[in-house]
Amino acid sequence: MSELPAWSLPADAVGQIALATDWPAEVTRDWAWGGSTGKGVRVCIIDSGVDGSHPLVGRVESAVAVSKDEDGAAFVAEDLDGDVCGHGTACAGIVRSLAPEAEIHSVRVLGPGFTGGGNILLFGLRYAIEQGFDVVNLSLSTTKKDYASVLHELADSAYFQRTVLVASAHNMPVESYPWRFSSVISVGSHEDDDPTVLYYNPSPPVEFFAKGVDVEVAWVGGETLSASGNSFATPHVTGLCALIRSKHPELTPFQLKSVLHLTSSNVGGNR
Repeated sequence: MSELPAWSLPADAVGQIALATDWPAEVTRDWAWGGSTGKGVRVCIIDSGVDGSHPLVGRVESAVAVSKDEDGAAFVAEDLDGDVCGHGTACAGIVRSLAPEAEIHSVRVLGPGFTGGGNILLFGLRYAIEQGFDVVNLSLSTTKKDYASVLHELADSAYFQRTVLVASAHNMPVESYPWRFSSVISVGSHEDDDPTVLYYNPSPPVEFFAKGVDVEVAWVGGETLSASGNSFATPHVTGLCALIRSKHPELTPFQLKSVLHLTSSNVGGNR
């Protein structure tokens, strides 16, 4: 018998890859996340920090900030400042509204006035992947192509280790990253009021549309405001991913994305 090529499956190993998921005849929303609260799922918000004192957010399990030392090298330290803009708190509040028992973790890569850099984003994303978070919310992107190849490598490494990256499309018609990579779940906005309504886009690179217009969001200082943008559509999908992962922890990112597709409102008569 000839030797198998690299990455191939030997006949005596077939039993080792049996999948335990008992797939129903029809993948419904009830099967996907019915009764789920997100319990046991670790969600990371890579953003401007998260205000854990906000009543719409609640407990933040861990919070770190990415900074630079005197030589310009990035490092991670405990975040003592919390949310410096409000954006991360808004995203965390949306996730919490959908998945109330999910763990929220914060990795701050943005400073006051939404300042930041591609290298800081890279370092923060690498840290989040190394922590093995279940779902990572990225309501931000970079337009700098110099960072695209490394971001792509990081996105693929997350995908292969079962960390789900949910990334917002840019609000302007420009090319940015990492939302354009197929190893992430990319999100744009729709105008429906229902936070669980999801539309699959048959014409990518944006793959899904979620609620992102006139969204009531948590903000710093215990405030709320109405905001629109793909940034706020993205945590709606992150929240749904947390619900699905909580109920079906064995699903890979590929399978989870397939569940999102099959439960979208424009697929299979789900509307």
